[in-house]
Amino acid sequence: MEPLSLKAQILAVLFAAGRPVALKELRALGYPEEALLRALKALEADLAEGHLGVGLERVAGGWRLIVHERALPAVERVLKPTPPRLSKAALEVLALVAYHQPVTRAELEAMRGKSVEGLLEGLLERGLIRVVGEKEAPGRPKLYGTTERFLEVFGLESLEDLPPLEDGPPLLLRG
Repeated sequence: MEPLSLKAQILAVLFAAGRPVALKELRALGYPEEALLRALKALEADLAEGHLGVGLERVAGGWRLIVHERALPAVERVLKPTPPRLSKAALEVLALVAYHQPVTRAELEAMRGKSVEGLLEGLLERGLIRVVGEKEAPGRPKLYGTTERFLEVFGLESLEDLPPLEDGPPLLLRG
């Protein structure tokens, strides 16, 4: 039996992982970084038209397979997916954390003008934020920041991919 091409090996790894796979993980295949990057680029080009129903996306510092937009109607008809729901308040707090991290609960409440305690707990449970340290201040309040899961859910490679802030706080959804 003929050995699989590097492109086929990478495709199999991405399919099996079900999550973004970083270049450093792909190095375990035993190929130089340049060869891995060439194979990823070729795989991305092969999947770009959607003829196989999947695409390749660079997100959260790695690559993952996604459903190609041309295949979305079929997936929706069969699986009837329901995206995770976040309330407007939870989205507001998540945006504040994303743009102002690391940030304390008190700082979030000052920006929002309302309590965020229950919202922070929900975002922590969903794995969208995490405690990233403690502030050098009386009481040593926890500092919150976003997670790799946040990047995955919102399709971002890194925090630099967040849309630029306009004047005023992000996604403030009062009213």
